[in-house]
Amino acid sequence: MLAVALLLALGGAVAGCDGSKPLINQQADDDKPGPFPAADRPVADVVSSRWSSEDARDRLREADQVMDRAKIRPGMTVADIGAGEGYYTVRLAQRVGKEGRVLAEDIVAAWRDRLAERVARERLDNVSVKLGEAADPKLPPNSFDRVLMVHMYHEIGQPYEFLWRLHPALKPDGLVVVVDADRATRAHGTPPALLKCEFEAVGFTQVSIESMPSAGGYLATFRATGPRPEPGAIRPCRMKGK
Repeated sequence: MLAVALLLALGGAVAGCDGSKPLINQQADDDKPGPFPAADRPVADVVSSRWSSEDARDRLREADQVMDRAKIRPGMTVADIGAGEGYYTVRLAQRVGKEGRVLAEDIVAAWRDRLAERVARERLDNVSVKLGEAADPKLPPNSFDRVLMVHMYHEIGQPYEFLWRLHPALKPDGLVVVVDADRATRAHGTPPALLKCEFEAVGFTQVSIESMPSAGGYLATFRATGPRPEPGAIRPCRMKGK
């Protein structure tokens, strides 16, 4: 099976599609900090690897507008978290070009396998595919210009641990880019004030937020601006309208 062959080439690491050399440095083994505070909000179920057809999304120029507003340029290294079937992955690969790199990650092994097949079939040599964990994206440190999370943040059950572990993966001028709907998390969205509060709780600062109707909601960007707090010092957000 093509996916199995590709994944064996990856060898469980973030490797090139042909297995010849790593696209992104491996993450060093981390200790197990914690415990982290629980999220004081409902968590949406993971119900699908897509939220609309690719043709419908392209008619709205969704990916182009998100990449433009996120200032994704050729040569960048980008992580696509919650990549699903790869709508953003393939378009990011085209945008960053042969000198750039894309790491596509999902926590559902079957979706990861299907995406690996697509990456091999479309010969996306600048893309790596990886299986992450629900509370840990397992990204190598100081590696990414942009980390995209599109219509998936509300599905993260342990946001403080997830963001705490994500924090070191950004380059000094890197950004996390979140696209979500402005509605309660139980309704598959994230209120912008709640999103901002949860990011700030682990050492991020919001850089921008703007309406994105073509992507079903808004686009917010965050930068890691200080040291991560100790897990026990994280103050969970308590907000209405979650």
